[in-house]
Amino acid sequence: MTRPARLVFVGDSITDAGRDRSHAASLGHGYVHLIAEALGDEAHVVNVGVGGDRAVDLERRWNEDVEAAEPDVLTVYIGVNDTWRRFDRDDPTSAEDFEATVRRLLASDAARRARLILVEPFVLPVRDDQEGWLDDLAAKREVIARLAEEHGASFVPLHRPLTEAARTVGAAALAPDGVHPSAEGARRIADAWLDAWRRA
Repeated sequence: MTRPARLVFVGDSITDAGRDRSHAASLGHGYVHLIAEALGDEAHVVNVGVGGDRAVDLERRWNEDVEAAEPDVLTVYIGVNDTWRRFDRDDPTSAEDFEATVRRLLASDAARRARLILVEPFVLPVRDDQEGWLDDLAAKREVIARLAEEHGASFVPLHRPLTEAARTVGAAALAPDGVHPSAEGARRIADAWLDAWRRA
């Protein structure tokens, strides 16, 4: 009997989604949980997202949380906090530094052995000041798209489809604070990931 593929999801609070970090089987209440439900016995899903992470934070725990998980399929979803910290803590991450960090992660043993899925970060401005985040995040979105192409990874586009959906239902319906998805936002992220999974 073939064992189910081991799918590891790593990222920030959007991936974490309130998971119980004391229990390895906890998936949180976000898009990872929805993907696990959709795939059922087809996959063994592991969530190692940690709220607040930037790319450098992810790098610091990579060996413990990602290499040790031995993924068959590795999903990396990072970037919005690299933008957010510029605006709430005056602690910017340049696109060049962000790219250098993500490149190191994708050169790791776990990433080279696994099938890679890279998720595009997004922000849906719900406050006037968040409009200024878009240019900063755009450069990081471009990094993720470019690295997905370079590494032959599946790419999950979120910015355009969520922005278009927000014009119909309102940004706050998808992400009440502009970043963290609602249940509907999480469903749309999961659907976009599943589309990329099935296309490959």
